[in-house]
Amino acid sequence: MPHDTSKWFTTAQNAVQSAPLGPRAEHRGRVEEISDGVAMISGLRDVRLDEVLRFEGGQVGFARVLDPDLIGCVLLDSATNVEAGDAVFGTGEVVNVPVGEALLGRIVDPLGRPLDGKGAIEADAVLPIERPAPSIIERDLVTEPVQTGIVVVDTLFALGRGQRELIVGDHSTGKTTLAVDALIAQAQSDMICIYVAVGQKTSSVRRAIDALQARGAFERCIVLVAGSASPPGLQWIAPYAGMTMAEHFRDKGQHALIVIDDLSKHAATHREIALLTRQSPGREAYPGDVFYIHARLLERAAKLSPERGGGSLTALPIAETDSGNLSAYIPTNLISITDGQIVLDAALFHQGQKPAVDVGLSVSRVGGKTQAPILRTSAGTLRLDYAQFLELEVFTRFGGMPDDRVRQQLTRGARIREALRQAQHEPFRLADEVALMLAVQSGLLDSLPLEAVTAFRAGLPAALDNTAASVVSTLAETGKLDPKSRESLMTALSHFAASLAEDKTEASEDPASP
Repeated sequence: MPHDTSKWFTTAQNAVQSAPLGPRAEHRGRVEEISDGVAMISGLRDVRLDEVLRFEGGQVGFARVLDPDLIGCVLLDSATNVEAGDAVFGTGEVVNVPVGEALLGRIVDPLGRPLDGKGAIEADAVLPIERPAPSIIERDLVTEPVQTGIVVVDTLFALGRGQRELIVGDHSTGKTTLAVDALIAQAQSDMICIYVAVGQKTSSVRRAIDALQARGAFERCIVLVAGSASPPGLQWIAPYAGMTMAEHFRDKGQHALIVIDDLSKHAATHREIALLTRQSPGREAYPGDVFYIHARLLERAAKLSPERGGGSLTALPIAETDSGNLSAYIPTNLISITDGQIVLDAALFHQGQKPAVDVGLSVSRVGGKTQAPILRTSAGTLRLDYAQFLELEVFTRFGGMPDDRVRQQLTRGARIREALRQAQHEPFRLADEVALMLAVQSGLLDSLPLEAVTAFRAGLPAALDNTAASVVSTLAETGKLDPKSRESLMTALSHFAASLAEDKTEASEDPASP
């Protein structure tokens, strides 16, 4: 026992001697008031904007407003145990998040803390959530396509790697489904997927995660969740944290696709924080910098030049409209920032046209340069034909007998509309989309009833695998279709369409059929 006591005394003496001595400065403040996740703090004169502050109970927040007398601190944890008079300490650091391969296949909060119960995350590094966007000289032209697997998007409003395309529409019109389908389609590509949920209901987030886990390459996905029950601070930093995680892969020369669902709720959170921190309200009570917070976020999506590694970050932000009002404050801001918008129409959705994309209001400002050449050739004048059909359909509702040319346009347009419908979470391959467009544009479907067109679209992938597998593999590898392969593909499509026509004829002639 004496020997053990002597050893302990020697260890303690060494620890005391090695401890640094001298005065130590400590930045310490005091909570003056706390409400709704925002604390007003006094005494921290040297704090910088967005610096992380630590409360004596262990909670953390970040400085959002710097006034001469008070600091507006937005909490990133629950404010339940924070009271007026509590001590607050400056850390000298800004908000950082972990990045790297360890996050793939995980569900995390905006601070990188795991939410899936799979243990701690050993990140490659930590980076600040606020980072400057690449300069013009560091960017390259957007020329490579992003295959979303959604026929109406890939054929009419093609996306490019490095593009920012807004998905906008009323509540419950399929915005999240459209974005999640684009993520699922990357299961066969080399793109890393990041899904950021901001202010969403737990049930909505759960459905999106289940779809990604069941049909996507979840091992190459990161899901970042700041739900409606999360503190406003976590909801505010979520898009920036997700963008930082995606930028890590872009800067390594890889390709990433990020979905932010949605920025309307993020703007509402920003307004809430601004009003609680006593900033001056502007239009619709939003503060004056509401445009800037989204502009600096979305400008970080880019295609980098070869000197910077050639990586890309594609952004699909989502915004919600009220009764289809695209001229509202936040949708207008986001439309002016992004490189195009996919507009979802509530009337089309309720008519069963899903995805409910309004082809008249939607646009991709760089899509024509990024669309796969074979798909652009196959689609031909599809958009013009469909637009003319929609106009003619409106006029013919007033009665009158159209001539043969108009009747033919109406027939073709109805087949185009049916071909553009698509079940959720069932993305098409490039070969499927090319084959469908060839069948529509060649008039192969004009003689089929609409029910047979629906069956043709649904059974097309399996039919191609059975009768034109070599053409499918060639298209997947090269993206090209030589005359011989095109002829083989058209033959397979003709046989498939003929078989459906025979089935419909037999069904109509069967006395037992209804």
